[in-house]
Amino acid sequence: MNKALTLIGPFRQLVSMANLPMKGALKDSQLQIQENAGILLEGDKIKAISNFNDLKTQYGQEANLILLQGDQVVLPGYIDCHTHIAFGGNRANDFAMRNAGSSYLEIAEAGGGIWSTVKHTRALTEEELTEVILKHADALLEQGITTIEVKSGYGLNVAEELKTLRAIKKANESSKAELISTCLAAHMCPKDYEGSPESYLEWIAEELFPVLKAEGLTNRIDAFVEKSAFTAEQTKPYFEKAKSMGFDITVHADQFSTSGSALAVEVDAVSADHLEASTEEEIQALANSNVVAVALPAASLGIGCAFTPARKLLDAGACLAIATDWNPGSAPMGKLIESASILASMEKLSNTEVFAGITFRAAKALNLKDRAILKAGALADFIIYETANYQNITYLQGSLKPARVWKSGMEVFRKGENL
Repeated sequence: MNKALTLIGPFRQLVSMANLPMKGALKDSQLQIQENAGILLEGDKIKAISNFNDLKTQYGQEANLILLQGDQVVLPGYIDCHTHIAFGGNRANDFAMRNAGSSYLEIAEAGGGIWSTVKHTRALTEEELTEVILKHADALLEQGITTIEVKSGYGLNVAEELKTLRAIKKANESSKAELISTCLAAHMCPKDYEGSPESYLEWIAEELFPVLKAEGLTNRIDAFVEKSAFTAEQTKPYFEKAKSMGFDITVHADQFSTSGSALAVEVDAVSADHLEASTEEEIQALANSNVVAVALPAASLGIGCAFTPARKLLDAGACLAIATDWNPGSAPMGKLIESASILASMEKLSNTEVFAGITFRAAKALNLKDRAILKAGALADFIIYETANYQNITYLQGSLKPARVWKSGMEVFRKGENL
């Protein structure tokens, strides 16, 4: 028997996400659903997808068989392409103050805001921060998220940013999910830095970037382009330096004011994330570019602001991804399907647009080409739900949980069991 082969099925519905365009609006009629399907695994890859009985006839004598009972639906493993799960502390008081009418400045003056998280994160050892990341990653994995982007950005100096990125790397070595790190040292100009924002960015680029490359800590550089952080003019040289060293660029853009998405287009970033403040001009520019627009609906819920104009972005022809933005301040819920389903209701997104936004379009935001579609040759990352209809996943707004999760050909989660 070839132990490397495993056959799983039959599935009532297999939602492959294959043969869909990377950009623009998507109708549910475009979604290809295979019934009575099976997945044949070889090592960490998908070898074949076809009718389960046909696969069983061809490979039944040589493959390990995982026979499913009852109605089961399978989709590609989800990708959360924007998180801040490497953090210490808690900002519940920020949420209470914001809902009571306090401004961002008032919250910061009361000891809250990003700087509060910076102080709590700096207080953690690298080992403690690694455990925090693993705990958060496990919570996302149970939602069917098999690939998780993790940002630094609560260190805000060379030593602390390195601590965070090393913790992410260590967490990835033992996490059942795959963690993709991003350097967000340009989250804000730290309060304990005595120079200008421009000199801070120059210092980070000169002192931090070479170490990131030497230790293989990340291939992604992010910056918060906003009035409360860094202007587009201040950030452009920082990004140009990063690009010259071979880093991919992503941008916190247009959350409260515009200019970030224009910079993302100018520097050919892989993604522009947030975009709640984007107008028709920014929407058209993004649609005419290769930059992925990433919506973060949980941040809109956490802050109480408008949602990313997802419908307009898709109708204009943009590539739209959806992520949790899990962070202790503006988006503490850390729930992908819940927030994506709410965005779908508010912006009138089809199920196909939602699932594309958390699978292959999210993969594009991370420059990943080997996953997020169920097809031969792809990584064997997939989620199984106990339901007869894939529509129930968004219809139930997150209350339907994955029953089983596979990552790189290995079952890494089963509801109610410790694997």
